[in-house]
Amino acid sequence: MQNGTDRFRVLIACALAVFWPGSFVFGFPGILRQHWQQVFEAGASDVGGTVFFILAGATCFMYVCGLWQEKYGPGRLAAIGSILCGASTIGLRWAASMAEVNLWAFCVGAGSAFIYLPGLTVVQRWFPERRGLVAGLFNMAFGLSAAIMSPVFTLFLARWGYGMLTVAAGTASLTIGLIASRWIGFPAAVLSKQAPMGRSNSIGLGLTVGQALKSRAFWCLWLTWVLAGAAGASMLVLATGFGLARGMGLASAVVLLTAFNLTNGCGRLISGHFSDRFGRSRTMAISFTAAGIAYLIMPHAATPWAWAVMAAVIGFAFGTMFAVSGPLAGDCFGMSHFGAIFGLVFTAYGFVAGPIGPWLSGHLLDRTGGNYVLVFSLLGTMYLLASGLILLVRPWRECRI
Repeated sequence: MQNGTDRFRVLIACALAVFWPGSFVFGFPGILRQHWQQVFEAGASDVGGTVFFILAGATCFMYVCGLWQEKYGPGRLAAIGSILCGASTIGLRWAASMAEVNLWAFCVGAGSAFIYLPGLTVVQRWFPERRGLVAGLFNMAFGLSAAIMSPVFTLFLARWGYGMLTVAAGTASLTIGLIASRWIGFPAAVLSKQAPMGRSNSIGLGLTVGQALKSRAFWCLWLTWVLAGAAGASMLVLATGFGLARGMGLASAVVLLTAFNLTNGCGRLISGHFSDRFGRSRTMAISFTAAGIAYLIMPHAATPWAWAVMAAVIGFAFGTMFAVSGPLAGDCFGMSHFGAIFGLVFTAYGFVAGPIGPWLSGHLLDRTGGNYVLVFSLLGTMYLLASGLILLVRPWRECRI
C-alpha cells in the first residue's frame, strides 16, 4: 500500500469508519434527550451525564489504543471499535433505565477511541506533507456526520420510533465499520521524519511519553482541552434544550444542534487547512475567542437565526480543537509516540471536561430553573481562557525539553 491511489483509499476508509460513531456521539444525546427525559423521568443533569460517559469511555481506551495500534495494527482496532459502537447502539433498543443508557454511552465512547486514534495516526503517516489538511478531513467525517444524520435520525424517530431508530443505526454502523476497517493500515515504510509546516518543524523529533510530560507545551495543550472541550461539548446537550426553552418545537430546536454539528464537521477541514498555512496555535486561538463571544451573546439574542449562527460559531471552535490539536501535538512531540501522547492529552477531555461542562451545565440549569445566561456566560469564559492558553503552545519554541 504505497502508491497514491492506495493512500487515498486509506483516507476514505478511515473517514467511513469514524462517520457513524461521530453521528452517535454528537447527535444522539441531543436528539434522544426528550425521549429519555420522558421515559426515564430524567433531569437535564442526567441527560448531560450521557456525554460524560461517552467521554469517559473514550478516555479510558484512548491511551492504550495509542499503544496497541503499533502492536496489533490500526485495522484490527478499528474493527473492534465498529463492533462496540454498532452492537451497543442495537442494544440501546432494550435500555430500561438511564443507567443502561449510560452503559451504551460508555461503549460508544470506547468504540470511538478504537477508531478515532488509529485513524488520526494513519492519515498523518500517509500524508506527512499535509498533516493538518488530512487530519481536518478525517475529523470532518467525525464531526459532520451528526449534522448530516441528525435530521435523518429525527425523522426516523418520529415515523418509526425509538426502537427502529437504534436498531437501524446500529446495524449500519456495524456493517460499514467492519468493511472499512479492512483498508485501514500504516504505510509499509513508516515515515519518522515530518515535513516542515509553516513556522513549526517536526523533523527529527520523536519525544517519549516521559519527555512530553515534562514540557510546558503538553500541559498547556492539556488544559486547553479541559476548558475548550468542556465548553464545546456542553452545546451537544444544551442546543435543543435552549431552543425548547425559548419556545421552539423539537423539529425547529434540532436546527440549532444541526448548525453546531455542521460547522463542527465542515470547519475541521477548513481549520486544518489554515493551520498548515498560518500556524496551529494561532488558528485555534482565533476560533476559541469567537466561540467565547458567541456564548456570551447567544442568551441575549432574540431570533432563531441568531441562535443558530452562535451555535455554528461554537461548533466551528469545537471542531477546530479536534482537527488542529493532533497535528499540533505532532509538531511538538513528533510521530514516533504520537498515539500514546495524544491519548494522554485526551484524558483532559474525557475525565475533566465532561464534569465541568455538560454535567455542571445541566446541574446549574436544574438548580436555577433554566438560567441560560449564567450557564452560557460560564462556558464563554472557558473558551476565552482556552484561547490564551493555546498561544503558549508554540512548537517552534516549546518542543525542546
